[in-house]
Amino acid sequence: MIQSRLHDLIALADEPSSSRRRELLRGVTDLFFTVEGHGDVELGLFDDVMGQLAGEMEEAVRIELAERLGASAAPPPSLTRSLASDSIAVARPILQGAPQLSEADLLHVARTQGQDHLRAISQRPVVPSLVSDAIVQRGDDTTLGVLLRNEGAVLSRQAHEAAVDRAAANPELHEAVIDRQALPMDLLNEMYFVAEARLRDRIMERNANVDPAILDAALKAGRNRVAANDGALPADYNAAVKEIVALKARGAVTPQALVGMLRANRTTIFLVALAELADIDFHTARKIIERRELDALSVVCKAADFDRALFLTFALLILDPSDNAMGKAKAYGELYAALPRDAALRTIRFWRMRRTTGDVAAA
Repeated sequence: MIQSRLHDLIALADEPSSSRRRELLRGVTDLFFTVEGHGDVELGLFDDVMGQLAGEMEEAVRIELAERLGASAAPPPSLTRSLASDSIAVARPILQGAPQLSEADLLHVARTQGQDHLRAISQRPVVPSLVSDAIVQRGDDTTLGVLLRNEGAVLSRQAHEAAVDRAAANPELHEAVIDRQALPMDLLNEMYFVAEARLRDRIMERNANVDPAILDAALKAGRNRVAANDGALPADYNAAVKEIVALKARGAVTPQALVGMLRANRTTIFLVALAELADIDFHTARKIIERRELDALSVVCKAADFDRALFLTFALLILDPSDNAMGKAKAYGELYAALPRDAALRTIRFWRMRRTTGDVAAA
C-alpha cells in the first residue's frame, strides 16, 4: 500500500513547478512517517526519492525536512548523511539528534566541516571517543568548551590532556574543564595552579570525596605526564641540596629552621627544605612561593602537619608588606583552620607524585 502510494507521488516528479515539487517532498515525507519499521527495499526507495527532491529544494524546505528527520529513530541513511554536511541551519538538528549517524559519518563531518558543525556534534547525547578526539584536534576553544560540558562525550586520555593544556592558556575554559566529571583526577589537580579560588575549592571538594582506587589509578596515569616546561633548576640548587642533606643528618631540618632561611632570603635552600619536609618536588614548592600561592601553601603546611602559627609566619614573610599582608594573612589563617587535613593529604598526593619525576625532567 505504501509503495503503491509512493509510486503515485513519484509520478508527479516531472511537474516543473517548484511549489508542486515542494508539496511532493512533503507528501513523501508525510508518507514516510505514517509507518514505522520500513523494510530495506522500501527504506531505500524513500531514501532515493527524498534525497533527489531535497537536493532541488531551497534551504528553508531542507531545514524543515532535517528537523523532522533529526527526531526519527530510523531516517533514510543517505539523505541523513547528505543533510549532515549541508549548511549548519540544515545540519544542526541532524548532527545533534539523528541516532542513525555512524561514527564514520560523524568523523567525516568533524574532519571536513567548520566550527558550527563541530559544536552541533558536541551536543549529541553520546559522542564516541574518536569523534571527540577529532573535535579536540580541530575545534576552537569555544567548540572545546561545548564538548567538555557534555558528559556524554567520551574523550581519550590524550584528548583530556590536550584540553587541560589549552585551558592553562585560556581562563574561559577553566570551569568547563574543572567541572567535567570524566576528567582524570591527576589532570584535574594540574588545574589547581591556574584556576581562580572558587574553582580551586571545587577541586578540593572532589579530592576529598574521591574513591581511593580512583585516586591510585589517577596517580599511576599521571606519572606518564611530567611537565617539561618547569624551567631549569637554579644555579645554587645542587649546593642547597648538599647543605640540606648535611643539616638533615644532624636533625636540623625543622620547621623553625625554614623560617630562618626565609627571613635570610635564602630562597633556594628554603625551597629545598620545604620540598623535603612536605615531600613535594622542588618546582611545585617554587611555584607556590614565587606566585605567593597562599592557599596552596596552606595545603602543603596542613599535609605536613605544620601548626597554624608557622603557616602564618610563612605567609607574612612571603607576602609583599605593601600588599595588605596582615589582612591577607588573617584571612588565610582562617582558611588554614577550616581546611581538613584529609583533604589536604589527598590533594598533595598529586603534587608528591612529581617528586620522583619533576626534578629529573627539568634537570
